[in-house]
Amino acid sequence: MKLNLRTLVLYPLISAILVSCTALQPIFLPPEYTEAPVNEGVWREIGSGNGRDWQVPLNDGPSALSWRLRAIDSAEASIDLQTFLWTLDTVGTKVLSRLLAAAHRGVQVKLLIDDSFLAGEDQTLLALEQHENIEYRIYNPYKRRSGAAITRTIFNLGEFHRLDHRMHNKAMIVDNQIAIVGGRNIADEYFGLDDSANFRDMDLLIGGPAVRKITASFDEYWNDQWSFPVHEISHVRTREISHDGLLPDPDTTHRYHDGLSDAGTADIWRRTVRGAFRGSVELYVDRPPVGNPDDAANAPVQVADELALLFENARREIIIVSAYLIPTQRVSDALAAAVKRGVRVRILTNSIRSNNHLVAHSAYQNHVREMLSAGVDLHEVRAEAKERHRYIVSPVAQKKLGLHAKYLIIDSDLVFIGSANLDPRSLRINTEIGLLVRDRALNRELRELTNPDFLRSNAWELDITPDQKVVWIGDDITLDAQPASSVFQRIGDWFFAHLPIEGEL
Repeated sequence: MKLNLRTLVLYPLISAILVSCTALQPIFLPPEYTEAPVNEGVWREIGSGNGRDWQVPLNDGPSALSWRLRAIDSAEASIDLQTFLWTLDTVGTKVLSRLLAAAHRGVQVKLLIDDSFLAGEDQTLLALEQHENIEYRIYNPYKRRSGAAITRTIFNLGEFHRLDHRMHNKAMIVDNQIAIVGGRNIADEYFGLDDSANFRDMDLLIGGPAVRKITASFDEYWNDQWSFPVHEISHVRTREISHDGLLPDPDTTHRYHDGLSDAGTADIWRRTVRGAFRGSVELYVDRPPVGNPDDAANAPVQVADELALLFENARREIIIVSAYLIPTQRVSDALAAAVKRGVRVRILTNSIRSNNHLVAHSAYQNHVREMLSAGVDLHEVRAEAKERHRYIVSPVAQKKLGLHAKYLIIDSDLVFIGSANLDPRSLRINTEIGLLVRDRALNRELRELTNPDFLRSNAWELDITPDQKVVWIGDDITLDAQPASSVFQRIGDWFFAHLPIEGEL
């Protein structure tokens, strides 16, 4: 058969289009639920809060990683982990090794991961299901999963609208006794360990009765019709691999990364619970869409509605920390109205140089003048922030800082920490989770942790001149143009700002 250019180009393209038109059908499995809270081991020793909710903010990467590992190593019966992104780098492999060690000692491990970034690593994660105590499911998967991101996109064009809806929730629950909820995915850059660029992020470690609500949310997603066991996705080929390379040394299986004994572990938990904040907790979570995620009537807006109400009811001050900021009309109106009634509104978001998604930053720039004119205090993280060592593991030189945290400080008594950005994707398309805590002491603590981020040495302060020009004010210089890293970044920013895609960002 003679192959010409038309054959080489058109046949694969036609095949891709035909394949993409065949939609993945939902799956219906017998429901599974996490057991009631386990009162054994370390949980029995510490009393696990004696029936009261308690909270500890995880402000920096090393402590956030330490508490995840400590919680996994403390597990007696179950670990439920839900995340948007998991990379098998230093952090991803370390967490995985601890989960395998827990499974080896009889703990039931459930992993629920969104399918956005699993290309290339799915085979290793698939091998986990070979362990009798590990279950691994993929949320809202691509039907055609092989190849690079662009290849997957082409082969799944027919299901764009379903695949556009992602599970952005991040939660880890251990023994139905403690949970970690917040902005961090499982990868080096969220814990200050990347070699070039890292994020300032935020999580909340909690214990008490509120944990059961988080478990119930996990169970709802786990049993959802779009949560697929890997082996149910027919084209994925399994292969036997050894877990040995991922397992820690047997002598350290029951010890933490800091080498503490079990007795030392219990003491750390005991002291932590004793010194924790004791606010009342309310879970904000989007329910998984009923039916096809493409149905607008099933849009996950529960978290969005609650956040808008917080802005509308604020009395004195709103502090917003949001990695990606593209305010919807309701958010814009709520913030402008808050300023008019005397509420101070302060926002920290990414600058063009610190933002890892230029297209999102370009859409945000279209709202800057509007927010400044409304009286909002706007600040953008400096990639070269002088105090970036607070979030980046040494050595810090040549490493840039970005913002990935998503939290609110409202008035003097409310705090919200979760996975939701203030953009259309988080508020209208993806599903999100977060915790609203009412506690004056935690509110003060989070203010103290956040105040350095607003310093001009760490963030640009934006202002608008009488002739409507935006300026970026630092501790050492004032700029009349965005602090871009290159001319090409400015060109890209200008180009993306003119695309009609804001509703997807």
